[in-house]
Amino acid sequence: MRALITGISGFVGSHLAEHLLTNSDWEVAGTIYGPDHNIRHLSDRLEVYPAELSRLPVVEFVLEGAHPDVIFHLAAQPLTGHSFRDPWGTLATNISMQVSLLQAVVNIELDCRILIVGSSEEYGLVREEDLPVDEETPLRPMNPYAVSKIAQDMLGLQYHLSHGLDTIRLRPFNHIGPRQSLGFVAPDFARQIALIEAGLQEPVMLVGNLEAERDFTDVRDVVRAYTLLATRGETGQVYNVGSGLAHPIREVLETLLSFTDVPITVETDPGRMRPSDVPCVVCDYRCLYEATGWQPAFPFEQSLRDVLDYWRGQVSK
Repeated sequence: MRALITGISGFVGSHLAEHLLTNSDWEVAGTIYGPDHNIRHLSDRLEVYPAELSRLPVVEFVLEGAHPDVIFHLAAQPLTGHSFRDPWGTLATNISMQVSLLQAVVNIELDCRILIVGSSEEYGLVREEDLPVDEETPLRPMNPYAVSKIAQDMLGLQYHLSHGLDTIRLRPFNHIGPRQSLGFVAPDFARQIALIEAGLQEPVMLVGNLEAERDFTDVRDVVRAYTLLATRGETGQVYNVGSGLAHPIREVLETLLSFTDVPITVETDPGRMRPSDVPCVVCDYRCLYEATGWQPAFPFEQSLRDVLDYWRGQVSK
């Protein structure tokens, strides 16, 4: 089996590459657009294509070269906060890459499975009666990023219905782990703690809304789910990926603070508040479990400890 991972040098892409190379006999290729530091330790085992995926001829060239059996489409503008500041840029980036990928598969008549990674943000305004969120929950997007992911999701369904492509759509909930970029709650907290421990920041942590509850899954569990769906998922279907447990953001903060002996004061920063937020989101992953037998394995506390240790290493460099 040959896998192509778009955005292979990103947070999830690099963990997926590691998982496939460590736990299977798959050959792995990937596209990058930007820094490659997350995959340098794998460079001798990967086939890497620098590529601007919004350009159809470029995507056709990559697919003809890699000739994958499975495409994991991870490349995207992933930051919800950034999408409020640049809504059109987020929409244009995420939708154009998705269209180019699907149309390239059609144009070169490539026989492959395509996993389209959406987001739990697609569900948006989740009401108490919607919990836990299953795949039939209405989509009520609350930010431009969510709209871009719904568009990717529906394009995957459309190309399956109109062109017969073997697409599977994924809606992962919040995931955490080493190498996650800033702009997400766990790395933002962990980096501040690491800087304070190193004496590079005053012992004051700035935080946003601590009362929201989210479903966090370790990225290493997430990529295991993606791999299982690549071989066991039903074509045309959509699958939630999440732990089935909700944790308040305050618990994320308090757990990370419990791993340090340095006294730290916590202050609310209005600039870290989102224009819109949902009190609680928790995943119903029964469809994923029934298709693959997947269940989360990494404890919440271990995931957060690994995030903090990663940022301690980054700060000390």
